[in-house]
Amino acid sequence: MADAGFDWALVKSFLAVLDAGSLMGAARRLQAQQPTLSRHVAELEAQLGTPLFERTGRGVVPTAAARAIADAARQMQDGAEQLGRTLRRSREATSGTVRISTSEVAAVWLLPQVLAALRAAEPGIQVELVASNALSNLLRREADIAVRMVRPAQATLVARKLGDIAIVAAAHESYLARAGTPREPADLLRHSLIGYDSDALLLRGFAALGVTVAREQFALRTDDQVAYGRLVAAGAGIGFVAAYNIAHWPGVRALLPQLQIPPLPCWLAVHREIRGNPVVRRVFDFLAAAIPPALVLQPGAPAPAAKARTRSAASGAAKR
Repeated sequence: MADAGFDWALVKSFLAVLDAGSLMGAARRLQAQQPTLSRHVAELEAQLGTPLFERTGRGVVPTAAARAIADAARQMQDGAEQLGRTLRRSREATSGTVRISTSEVAAVWLLPQVLAALRAAEPGIQVELVASNALSNLLRREADIAVRMVRPAQATLVARKLGDIAIVAAAHESYLARAGTPREPADLLRHSLIGYDSDALLLRGFAALGVTVAREQFALRTDDQVAYGRLVAAGAGIGFVAAYNIAHWPGVRALLPQLQIPPLPCWLAVHREIRGNPVVRRVFDFLAAAIPPALVLQPGAPAPAAKARTRSAASGAAKR
């Protein structure tokens, strides 16, 4: 039975005939044609090189060879049935709860449209969205899946890079109508800039460009990422934001395409053990397919620079 061309259907027919004691009884049990079962038994006998049944007027009688392989054949049957049950459970696992962690900005602007599509595709799956700039600990099961802007370092996590998040200088048309549109990066210092309160990342970014900028040159400052984006959308000044946000802010334009800002990576992470959960796996695969298109600016929006040359002032506007 170890032949490379061995067919499980032959063993199934063999066991049915063995248990029923006749080809006719086995055919009724399997809802199959009697000639088919007879052919299966003959093929198995040919493969094994020995008769398995003796035909009698009342049915069939198993030979010593049939009795010798019966236990092994039943183990194969049990294994096949277990495999079938496992596959059915996997296909039917369409309900459950999955906890997703991501940054506040991604929770507000990136994931809503993705999760709406997930709900339409998988109505039996409930989602808990954790919006926090703190990295949820997947090892402690604070979340099942994380969408992160840094690559997870733990070896027990499975991570997939979904793409890069373009970062752009941006402002609302109402602000540009009042203050003018910057044509060169140096023009930024003559504008109302939106910066961070305690985070020095933008200051370091400008310094990397060879431009010394003091904290006070940012007329509006906040460390709240959502409030930061809303200030840009409200026309308060020029800020540095994830490009995908602009599609959600009518009137906001990307500026200075020559200002090549290093993008942020977008990673999808899950604990190696949880990945075997069929519901978590469904959500992980859905996010892996749906998020990359959402990272790209919608048609009609100004395209940011595609490549990065140096660290700049805006590299952390959508961080974490």
